[in-house]
Formats: sequence, structure tokens, C-alpha cells
Amino acid sequence: MQKLMNQRAKKAGQPPGTLIHIGDETIRDVKISVIDYDEGQFQEVESASLDICLSFREKESVTWINIEGIHRPAVLEQIGQCYGIHPLVLEDIMATDQRPKTEDFGDYIFIVLKMIRYDVKTGGLDIEQVSILLGRNFVISFQEGRDGDVFDRIRERIRTGKGRIRKMGPDYLVYALVDSVVDNYFTVLENIGEKIEIVEDKVVADPAADTLRSIHKLKRDMIFLRKSVWPLREVIGTLERGDSALIKESTSIYLRDIYDHTIQVIDTVETFRDMLSGMLDIYLSSVSNRLNSVMKVLTVISTIFLPLSFIVGWYGMNFKFMPELEWRWGYPAVLILMAIIAGWMLILFKRKNWL
Repeated sequence: MQKLMNQRAKKAGQPPGTLIHIGDETIRDVKISVIDYDEGQFQEVESASLDICLSFREKESVTWINIEGIHRPAVLEQIGQCYGIHPLVLEDIMATDQRPKTEDFGDYIFIVLKMIRYDVKTGGLDIEQVSILLGRNFVISFQEGRDGDVFDRIRERIRTGKGRIRKMGPDYLVYALVDSVVDNYFTVLENIGEKIEIVEDKVVADPAADTLRSIHKLKRDMIFLRKSVWPLREVIGTLERGDSALIKESTSIYLRDIYDHTIQVIDTVETFRDMLSGMLDIYLSSVSNRLNSVMKVLTVISTIFLPLSFIVGWYGMNFKFMPELEWRWGYPAVLILMAIIAGWMLILFKRKNWL
């Protein structure tokens, strides 16, 4: 987060629309894939150049251009000139710290959302910004260029012609892309939920320093999830209620379904946040109770040895005329007295439920 803030600070004073990449640095080449389809035909092309995908510009079929890698300004400038994209939109695409949003420019709709994946190896979240442009007969999606995405099932449905996606327009394709991102949130939450259950068991059974670290890490993940999902509800609501000619009434029904899913995700995130807050309280209470138990035992031991120390100190005085020092059974008598005092105090503490 601090790194992104530092990168954005460097843009201060630049003219509006200046294309500067804000995000993780990468040396990967930009990967471009084009899927052109309608009900009767399908064509898929992968290329490192935009020349091939620009050839689909005038076709009446639906063209989906997916660009993986937004760190090359020249690529975005070229596609912006071809499809008439405003420079401020291109600037937002290159800035990966955007809040999920939607903007209607008349000829096209600009959507920003966060694609989140759960890394099983590290137990962390991989958050990637996805920008989508919806036009009259095209959809352009921009990804940061990390390994994989959540759109493979959509590609497979287009290739095989299953479902209604080949029969619908580009607005339905955008619905499918957003729906895949939102549905993947449930997978992420399922993994986080399992991790929360494990941490919860540790908190109750044996709270330790690593347990506290796990709780704080999960709370941080919940913050990122909340920041990604809460604005998305507004984005879906705007698309559903909007009067743009680019979104048909038949697609609005499906957008309402995404809205319901988004609400479910938000409710789950809030539930997990409450659980983690409660777990933190339980952890602090457990540690406090453990400390109290230790202090209780030490206090009992100190209290038992207090009169014994008094007796030892009494007979440790270096006076010559102490009659008990000459007694034949003085030493064992004192030991027996000390044992009786200790036993009596233990019985007393037990009756008062202090032990």
C-alpha cells in the first residue's frame, strides 16, 4: 500500500491523462488475446501485437480483447486511439490502486473491479485490478499480467458454444466476466473461513504469539476484501439501474443476480470481521486468565512459605541463650511444626476455593 502511495506521489504535477504505471513492476511482455464470436462462428487469436486485434474493429460480431499487462503506455495509447478511449480512462487503467467503480461515457462503459485469489501456499490474498470497457460490439479487459485469471470457464463456454453466451451481446459477456470475479469471492471466503476455524481452535486450546499474528493477518485480509467488495455493490447497482443503450433489459436481470451475490459476500465478510474481533478478545482474555492462574499459584506458594520463612528467620538469629537450640528433638519438632502450618494453610485455601 505504501509503495502505491509513493508511486502516485510521483505523478504530482503531471498533466491529466499522463500514462504512468502505478503498481508492481514487471518485465513481462504484454500478452494479448482476441476472441471474436457470434451464434454461428468463433475465432480465437493470441498475439503480442495489437495489429491483429485492431482488424476486428469493424466487425458486427462480439469481440473480446483481453490484455494482460498494463505497464506499457504505448499499448494503451494505441488501443485508446483505435476505440476512442478517453486519456483519463487510460490513466485509470494503468493505476492499479483504483477503487471499484463504473463510468458511462455514452459510446462505452468503463468498469473497474478487483480480482482476488487465495494463495494456498502462503495463505495470503492475491489482489489484481481488472478494468473492463464495454462498447457497442466489443469488450476490452485489462489485467495486470499475473499468473492466470478466473475467466477460463467463460473462454471454454465461448469455444464450445454452451449456454447462451454466443447468442447474446457484449453486455452479457461483461456480465459473465463480473459474475466470475464475484463468484470467485466465495471460493476465497471459503478458504479464509477454514483458516478462521483453525485459528479459533488454537485460540481456545493454546493461544500463542503466532496465533495473535494469524488473527492480525486475517483481519488485514478482511480489510482488503471489504475495500474490494463494498464499492462493487454500488458498481453493480449502477449498471443494473442505468439507462445506457449498451446494456439490454435482458441482461439487467442477470445483473440483479450478481447484486444479490455481492450482498451475500459483504454479509460474509462482515461476519468474519466480527468473528475475528471476538477471537482477538478471546485471545486477550485467555492470555490474561493464564497469567492470573500463574500469579495465583505463585501467590499461594509465597503465602505458604511466609510463616515458614518467619520460623526459619526466628531460629536463624545469632543469640547464645535460646533454650530451643539445646533441645534434643528441637530440629524435628520445628520441621513438624512447619509441615503442620503448610498443610493447614493448604486446607484453608481449598475450603475457600482459592485453589
